[in-house]
Amino acid sequence: MKIIETRAGLQDWSDAERASGRRVALVPTMGALHPGHVSLVREARRHADRVVVSIFVNPTQFNDPKDFDGYPRTLESDLEACRAAGADVVWTPRADELYPAGAATWVDVEGLTDPLCGASRPGHFRGVTTVVTKLFLAARPHVAVFGQKDFQQLAVIRRMTADLGFGLEIVGAPTVREADGLAMSSRNVRLGPRARAQALRIVESLDLAQALLRRGERSHAAILEAVTKKLGEASQATIHYADLRDPTTLEPAPAVLEGPTLLAIALLFQKDPDGRGAEVRLIDNRVLEVDPA
Repeated sequence: MKIIETRAGLQDWSDAERASGRRVALVPTMGALHPGHVSLVREARRHADRVVVSIFVNPTQFNDPKDFDGYPRTLESDLEACRAAGADVVWTPRADELYPAGAATWVDVEGLTDPLCGASRPGHFRGVTTVVTKLFLAARPHVAVFGQKDFQQLAVIRRMTADLGFGLEIVGAPTVREADGLAMSSRNVRLGPRARAQALRIVESLDLAQALLRRGERSHAAILEAVTKKLGEASQATIHYADLRDPTTLEPAPAVLEGPTLLAIALLFQKDPDGRGAEVRLIDNRVLEVDPA
């Protein structure tokens, strides 16, 4: 496995691979890799001959500087995980490689970035789309792989990729979960024990919504009320959002659900009462299947 630090070095490597007729896949990450990230590397291998993993904690997508400062940096174990997963290259650029002095250019996607995470994290998606654009230009991939846990991010990147004509394939990989169902996240380890137990209300809410649909419930309001009540059992958390949306446009789902519907959830957990853990924001989602019959 090759480790590259510069943009020029990655471009030269990718150009040589492409000239040899090999397909290149990119897996963008911010490090602190867990089995969910490893699954993205393996998915990338299914679509390409060479796999690049980028590791860069992007400062422009954090609303709170404390969140950026507290984001785990575990480069040595990340490199070992990439090596074990079969990555060909790990790109570890410095901040000034991607944001040179005086940088004043941003990439914005309108509409899709307004609801859900966009409503409570102004500027977040501008940071995401800007850095992903820079990653695409450096890695020159044929395909890029993102996790479906960040469903809105995936939708935004697909829109940006199509609008700007990057000419590459965006693959969404299924969410990988802990044994108890909680979606894997680099943030999970920052939860206190009490908050970690309460975090299961998220996946229980997703299961509840699907169960209600299977029993014939179609009311948007009734399903959302049940989900909100279940999430309310996580007394240590504040609900940032729990919403039913069209999975393609992210527009609000109709009053009576008629087809596949995205249930998206974000909770902000506080420290445990005994001071253990940290403030942690978790997201999860599921595209609920609605049988018209």
